[in-house]
Amino acid sequence: MSITHRTALAALAVFALAAPAMAGNTLIPPGARVAVAKSAMTVVPSIEWNKLGARPGRNSESWTQDGDDLNDLTFYGGIEAGRPLFREVDKKNQPLPKVSATMLITDIPVLLENSYRVALGAASFKVDLVEPLAFAGNKGVRFTYSFSKQNETLQRRGEARGAVIAGKLYLITYEAPGLYYYDRSAAAFRAVAESVRL
Repeated sequence: MSITHRTALAALAVFALAAPAMAGNTLIPPGARVAVAKSAMTVVPSIEWNKLGARPGRNSESWTQDGDDLNDLTFYGGIEAGRPLFREVDKKNQPLPKVSATMLITDIPVLLENSYRVALGAASFKVDLVEPLAFAGNKGVRFTYSFSKQNETLQRRGEARGAVIAGKLYLITYEAPGLYYYDRSAAAFRAVAESVRL
């Protein structure tokens, strides 16, 4: 066996051992009510989703069908006043905006936009539509938006629904590239969003 062949086998062994640590994704089957984002929020997916092991923040989780860069369904469950949507990266120099217990439903799109500009380095972010919509039986908001990440020309579309309930923010976002992937899973997102219960 050559040194190159042994090196390749050793590299494969390292990757095989590392895979379980990097994994942690879970299949979410359709039709059953599941709790999300370490919160009282529950939903019923109409199709199978893949729950990602990595969480964007303390009380959040993300699902995808084709990979988080291709379609991303994220739940923010009961984010308390004074906390950001995402984990802080540079709290001293670039602090993330915080949830407020007195937020109006029209403040939710602004919070998401400002969070994306800091956390994702969003080069552009445009809210396209904002309208009132019941969310888990409460006064909520639905909004659509588009954005691109820093150093990226790919335009992404998004739709979100949320509400401030008992001083905590509950929010669901769905995002995907505008070409093909957004339309592919938008109906599945809406089915999940319409099934929200607290």
